[in-house]
Amino acid sequence: MGVGNWLRDRPRLLEAAYRATHVVFQGMQPLMDGLGYQRMERVILGPEEWLKGLVFDCRMCGQCILHSTGMTCPMTCPKTLRNGPCGGVRQDGYCEVKPEMRCIWVEAFERSERMEVYGQEIRWLQPPVNRQLEGRSAWITMLTEEDVEFPVGWKDRKTLQELAAADD
Repeated sequence: MGVGNWLRDRPRLLEAAYRATHVVFQGMQPLMDGLGYQRMERVILGPEEWLKGLVFDCRMCGQCILHSTGMTCPMTCPKTLRNGPCGGVRQDGYCEVKPEMRCIWVEAFERSERMEVYGQEIRWLQPPVNRQLEGRSAWITMLTEEDVEFPVGWKDRKTLQELAAADD
């Protein structure tokens, strides 16, 4: 078991780290506004890609939703599904495409149940991936709100959250 698996199996710890990192990046936003997001992205991108690759096997989609998926990257699903498992999840919780691999969504659900703050977000409907953001820093796209510019036909995040809450 590598460091990434060990950490992913401790979603509360990762949730706390995410919350702290989020506060840091929000605090740095005035500095980034002044220096320019493109310049800051060149500084942030390498370390973000390395760390998230090590811990989450990150695919750098530019629209990170780890906190909403039990600190499990849905892009590591062989089908890159962002809204739950496909119909091929085996009874034992393993993947139909890679039978030796547990379904990412089974793991995400189990881990989200152990998260105090963001655990319920696994029930939220996620928009499709904006492929134009691939390879970009998710922290930068979050601060510039590029990650919430949904394709035509999708409602805004607040409405999606309200819909998810109504289902509970």
